[in-house]
Amino acid sequence: MKTTKPSVNKKQLAYDYIRSQIVNGVFGSGYRIVIDQIAKELKLSIIPVREAIRQLEADGLIQYKPYSGAIVSKINEEEYMETLAVLAVLEGYASSLSAKRMNPDGIRLLEQINHSMSDALYEFEFEQFSELNRKFHDVLIDNCENEYLKEQIRQCWDRLSRVRKSGFPFMPKRAKESIKEHEQMIAMIKEQNLDEQFVRQHKLNTVKAFKERKDSDIVLDT
Repeated sequence: MKTTKPSVNKKQLAYDYIRSQIVNGVFGSGYRIVIDQIAKELKLSIIPVREAIRQLEADGLIQYKPYSGAIVSKINEEEYMETLAVLAVLEGYASSLSAKRMNPDGIRLLEQINHSMSDALYEFEFEQFSELNRKFHDVLIDNCENEYLKEQIRQCWDRLSRVRKSGFPFMPKRAKESIKEHEQMIAMIKEQNLDEQFVRQHKLNTVKAFKERKDSDIVLDT
């Protein structure tokens, strides 16, 4: 029993490190994962690193290619929109479950985050806006007791984060609309009638805006 715990911890250490490098754009699309190099950096054997890579492959962040080995999966505009559409369904359901269990402190936190998002947008702090937006949605689903559902949502967000950091265009108009939609969600939660379809449409509105976007050099967020 004592020998399994360190192994699990080492695998998790490798998993968290590689995943963060991918999500934050350090390991970009097509980047070749060198197991020996990562094991050396983390001062681990290659076994937990290999196990972590298998898990990341299952998550869709890594794929194996002939003669190349493990590489970071590529993501394109079509996959971005497909991921958003899936997230719309998952997050809509999770939010409706979570809202029923949200207390006044949780509601106040949502209000604070949304206010900070408005400030960040006004100050053109788009990276901060992105981080706050994800935090808002994390809080929104936090009280959902279905951990598997929340894990699937997290994986979708990770995929979207990779696209955002790869230089897709930001849409200020959509960002303003998103803040207003957040306000409507908060009002629904206060009345204990958050509409699952409304949360779903919130994400689908971003899909629509993304399709209609104009060329921009700023970074995209949902």
